[in-house]
Amino acid sequence: MSALTDAVRAGRTDEVVRLLDGMTDAERRSAFPELKALRKELRGAPWNAESRRAYPALHMAGAACQTGAAGVASWLAAADMRWSQASPALLLHMLGDRDRDWLADVAHRLAQRPESAQVPYELMAGLVRLSGCPVPTTDAYVRGWLIHVGGSWQRGGTVCDRLRQDPHLAQLVAALFETADIGSLLGWLSGDGPDSWTGALAQLTAEGALDRKTMVEACVARLLRGGAPADLRVFLRLLKALALTRGEERERTADWVALASDAPSTVASHAQSVLGSLALEGDLPPRHLAEMSGAVLFRTEKKLVRAQLVLLGKVLARDASTAGELLPAVAQAFGHEDSEVQERALKLVERHAGKATGIHEELAAAAGQLIPALRDRAARTLGVAASAAEPVVYEETLPPAPEPTRLAPVAGSTTELAEETGALLASGGDVAAFERALDGLVRHTHRNRDALLEALSPVVARRWWNNANYANYANYADSVSVRPESDYFRHHGLVNAQFGLDLLLATLCGKVLTTTLHSEARRWTATHDCVHRPLSRAFDARLWEVAYRIRTEPLPFLLSTPTWSTGLLEPDDLVKRLDDYRRLGARPSAADFAQALLRVRRGDRTAAVAAAERAEALGTAEGARLARWLTSGAPELPTAQRTSNDRILVDLGEVPELQEDFPPEFRTLGRPVRGFAEHRYCSHWDESVRQHWLALLPEQRELVAVRMLCDLSAVAVDDTRGSAAVLPQLAESGGEAGEAVHLCVAYGLGARHPEDRLAAVDALLVLAARGRLDPARLGADLGQLVRCGAVKPLRLAESARTTAATGAYATLWDVLRHTLPVLLADLATAGAATPARGLGDLLAVAAECAERSGARGELPHLAQTAARRGSSRLVAEARRLRSALVEQVAA
Repeated sequence: MSALTDAVRAGRTDEVVRLLDGMTDAERRSAFPELKALRKELRGAPWNAESRRAYPALHMAGAACQTGAAGVASWLAAADMRWSQASPALLLHMLGDRDRDWLADVAHRLAQRPESAQVPYELMAGLVRLSGCPVPTTDAYVRGWLIHVGGSWQRGGTVCDRLRQDPHLAQLVAALFETADIGSLLGWLSGDGPDSWTGALAQLTAEGALDRKTMVEACVARLLRGGAPADLRVFLRLLKALALTRGEERERTADWVALASDAPSTVASHAQSVLGSLALEGDLPPRHLAEMSGAVLFRTEKKLVRAQLVLLGKVLARDASTAGELLPAVAQAFGHEDSEVQERALKLVERHAGKATGIHEELAAAAGQLIPALRDRAARTLGVAASAAEPVVYEETLPPAPEPTRLAPVAGSTTELAEETGALLASGGDVAAFERALDGLVRHTHRNRDALLEALSPVVARRWWNNANYANYANYADSVSVRPESDYFRHHGLVNAQFGLDLLLATLCGKVLTTTLHSEARRWTATHDCVHRPLSRAFDARLWEVAYRIRTEPLPFLLSTPTWSTGLLEPDDLVKRLDDYRRLGARPSAADFAQALLRVRRGDRTAAVAAAERAEALGTAEGARLARWLTSGAPELPTAQRTSNDRILVDLGEVPELQEDFPPEFRTLGRPVRGFAEHRYCSHWDESVRQHWLALLPEQRELVAVRMLCDLSAVAVDDTRGSAAVLPQLAESGGEAGEAVHLCVAYGLGARHPEDRLAAVDALLVLAARGRLDPARLGADLGQLVRCGAVKPLRLAESARTTAATGAYATLWDVLRHTLPVLLADLATAGAATPARGLGDLLAVAAECAERSGARGELPHLAQTAARRGSSRLVAEARRLRSALVEQVAA
């Protein structure tokens, strides 16, 4: 081994520099194969102090001993040396004597690397300086330049001073506007102080160091291109800092119209204000203002829409001759979802309709979009007869409920099974995909374990428990009779379905001790540390027992594989499987059979009784147990009792049937549930496993919902994210939808995050389409949750608006007519203050539902609210709803 390689291995950087400086090019090239071999050796070595010490010297020496620009660039940006590189100064010293064109080639190759390669900006900039080549304008280079300039505060001077000294200022600033998603980084570096990037660029533009026209055009073009609001916010700040003159604003009228129409609200608001100033000064033709108004009034942001109506009112008041062009644009707001916007637009038409001729028919046609309470006003204003609406019998059309799908047969070949398992481990999957893969692993292990292991070799090679570093630790652990895989699975549990598959794969590969499998398959304690533990223990128990049987006595197949995607198992399928077990002489797994019993369909009594007779005829203990289970019928749920604190939860009594003739691991499913007595925070943080908990008891979802209720309450009370994703599966599951299910949906409708609210809306519609929704119960739940502060009215109004958009007006009204009296009661009786923010929005959705569905009748406390003084949104919408409920003809 050469002296250079010895010095590199020992990490003696100064010695490596001396040796390399004394070598000829030929000697350097001849040393490279040894350095390459050392790199390969270090790749397989543990990441310890010795290897970390060698990497910087290896990084520098490998670059110095190559002659090709492509090879040097690849070496410098290699992922295995990314976290322990040589300093840019040393690398520039080693490479500085090369040809300038060669240095330029390396510089541009490094700049083309993605930002994730983490090539130091100082290295790229140094190569550019040494070669004198044009500066690269790639993403990695521009981002590196931003961080370098913005992070150089310790060297003194302001950002503006450092930029002023940059010889490539114009090229790199121009590249800023072309670099994707640069705004968030620029904003983080910029801040709002006097030494901000936006202030510095504006200052340099004022000084003439940057061309003003180019800066303005580039800034506007970047805003027009669109992107994330956080990205655009910085360029909007820069545009404002440039302080455009009235002439510059006038030149870009078409750009402002486009931004006001389609840009995110912050950018659109600025464009709207610019156009408003131009319009009020007479510099914006009415035709352009009408064009802009048509687009802005179509937007959902109420602030923009109201500001546009105010602008139109000012222009109409200033110049009456514009009424002919502007009033039809105002009338486009008649179709806005917000009734307050409709009324504002109608007031403008009422005020200025007499200033124009020839447009009344057009305005009258648009007035048909107004809510019923405003249509008569519009007819009187326009001097036309109010259109008599034809009596219409409203018929609710709900979105079709998803139908469960039958599980496809397991993969016929080990290769196909390996592909499905790899995909499932990589990206997760639903209950059907997991159960098929699980049954496939069991079946193919029984048929030909060696063939299965060969097919799975590419899959297991990438698993965390089978990589080289973990293997080194495992070899050490074996010496003290402990395998880390066994220890990890035992102490961390099967946190999700992928961990369950990992357990089976690690068992197949001999990575888990048989004693571990046996002890975990038999371990059970009567106490549990959280409300989820009975669900997780039952889910885990089957997997641990299957893994143990794979090692000791492979099962021919699983009894509990569901027939349907919801987890439901047809009784005929289970009887046939038990018959096959009898013929094969196979001994069932206790946990697998217990899971099969919990999944088997008992709701169809005719089919269940017929299957029970065939099961009894098998003459086996499992057949007799199945027969008793099928003929017993589904148990009645125990009485639920609500408890409240900062939220409302449910206590549920015990279910004796689930504690008889079941393995200990499953008996806790029937134990009483105490919502506030259980530990709220636990290790069951992975939401993806909740769909598998529902598949444990596919005909008794209430027992699962009551144990997930605290998690669901957190999306509204604690503003957590993601727990409501299980709600559609909860609605698709079977069994009674009782207190817990409806409370879960109610919390989801009041969730902080839109995706959780959308999942709750889906669940509401599925329950309604399947005839399982109790509108009175859900409505009362929502009222109580809002009243106690667990759900905010504004969030509930957003969910209600989304539900109404699907056309489920009658269903939603049936819910809201039980919610609103609870919320209006305090207002009517001057009792405890009800959260008012959002209540007007909720009344607006209720009014729309009543108008469209033809709902009639009295709503408690509504009349008192509508009779209140003032014209607030709350009072206006209460009056609208009262008017809709007493109309004689459906809208």
